[in-house]
Amino acid sequence: MVKSVKFTKMHGAGNDYIYVDTQKYAIPDPSKAAIAWSKYHTGIGSDGLVLIGKPDEGVEADFSMRIFNADGSEAMMCGNASRCIGKYLYEKGLTSKTSIRLQTLSGVKILKLHLTDDANNINKVDSVTVDMLQPVFHNEKQYDEKAGDTLTADFRTFRGTFVSMGNPHFVCFVDDIQTLDIARYGSIMERDAAFPERCNIEFAQLMDDGTIRTRVWERGSGITMACGTGACATAVAAALTDRKGRTSDIAMDGGTLHIEWNEQDGHVYMTGPAAFAFEGEVKLPSAFGNFEF
Repeated sequence: MVKSVKFTKMHGAGNDYIYVDTQKYAIPDPSKAAIAWSKYHTGIGSDGLVLIGKPDEGVEADFSMRIFNADGSEAMMCGNASRCIGKYLYEKGLTSKTSIRLQTLSGVKILKLHLTDDANNINKVDSVTVDMLQPVFHNEKQYDEKAGDTLTADFRTFRGTFVSMGNPHFVCFVDDIQTLDIARYGSIMERDAAFPERCNIEFAQLMDDGTIRTRVWERGSGITMACGTGACATAVAAALTDRKGRTSDIAMDGGTLHIEWNEQDGHVYMTGPAAFAFEGEVKLPSAFGNFEF
């Protein structure tokens, strides 16, 4: 039986996902849906699929988020997607709160919405600050520390810093960020034996204006325009290696995110934009075979 599912395409600094409100539309196999819908030539086109729902029973949260990468794998967390969810919930009237508790697989994140009036004096979400909680540097499920802080990919050795923001990141500072073949090295490093669950790989360079130019090879999606958790991991790695203080502007392909690693509570706070792209309706067979718009 074919059913219609309404979706919203959104992006945070160019990191684009398909959003579905599962309170209205059930997605029986989100992994298969993510693979089919994420294809740019035959699907909707995106970095993955995000499901918005109610939190699990007993969890002190307002809403929940599940995120599936373009290859169908489920991610623990996505900073850019969480900002988009804040905008989605507020502007579609699903909440009037400007501080939202969002359940994710890496814990409950607090979204603080920053509002502005449009031309019709209607409140819109201009940007969102997400409390990404504390970074983790030792996680044997995500990183085998016996590998050390260097990885070799296709005869080039990179020195990096492992930072988990719920999902794993390996941040490598380089001096050729604009010409570096991200796909060549990132695809190899993602699946290095040091990372039992694979890993997001960030290549970063401190620029003359003080920003950190960062390019991302995202686990399960490949090159993406931005990665919120990756920006957080990059800022933390920069502070740990004395390249920057505890605040950084991370300039990614799709835009710039402001990151603060707060000294008092140890939490990482990410602020950045969220935007609607378009909406549509897709008819999807229950077996997730062929589908049509």
